[in-house]
Amino acid sequence: MKSPLVLLHGLTFDRRHWEPLRRELEVVDPGRCLLALDLPGHGEAPARSSYRLEEVVEVLHARMTAAALPAPPIVVGHSVGAVIGTVYAARYPARAVVNLDQILLPGPFGDIVRAAEPELRGPDWRAVWERMLAGMGIDGLRGEARHIAETATDPRPDLLLGYWAEILHSTDEQIRADREADLRKIAARGTGYRWITASEPPAAYRDWLTTLLPEAVVTVLPGSHLPHLEHSAELARRLSEMD
Repeated sequence: MKSPLVLLHGLTFDRRHWEPLRRELEVVDPGRCLLALDLPGHGEAPARSSYRLEEVVEVLHARMTAAALPAPPIVVGHSVGAVIGTVYAARYPARAVVNLDQILLPGPFGDIVRAAEPELRGPDWRAVWERMLAGMGIDGLRGEARHIAETATDPRPDLLLGYWAEILHSTDEQIRADREADLRKIAARGTGYRWITASEPPAAYRDWLTTLLPEAVVTVLPGSHLPHLEHSAELARRLSEMD
């Protein structure tokens, strides 16, 4: 039996983002156990007063446990869902993590988020998210992929501030130490790790990741920040090859 796939979408989106991938998997990997979850506060999942990483991981673990998965899952996470999936795999059994286009360290993005905090807490918060969307390559998507990217989303300031709380309230050094601890635990567990990135990663970051996870597989799949929508057939093929 192949490991079940647990699918975690990105910030402000919801589990509808996985529909094209699910259809492709039904063709190339029929019968595969799939569980697409709405992150807390997204889609049909209730809102919370806090969206700190550790709390989100515990909520998702409870939902996976309730789903009675037949084996430790392959956790497929897009964007912030990949950070959550990484933290999850450091704490609970998982066959592998598939990280879709997410660098695990804040870097320049962290500087942007911190600088935007006052705006996020004011009436013009949506302008911050619109600037983020402008860099995701959504304009280059076509048909259903673009429709889903533009409609299966519900941005709110509580979500942005909540899911970016780690960046807003921790230093880069602390976040780096936390992720390094997570990756060492993943390596010690023998959990697989695949990073599918839309562009060639910075050499220093790639070296950091592969030093901590020597068995990590890094794949460049050029395109937008939403490879599960833009390259759903290719991603389904790659996932179907994973046990």
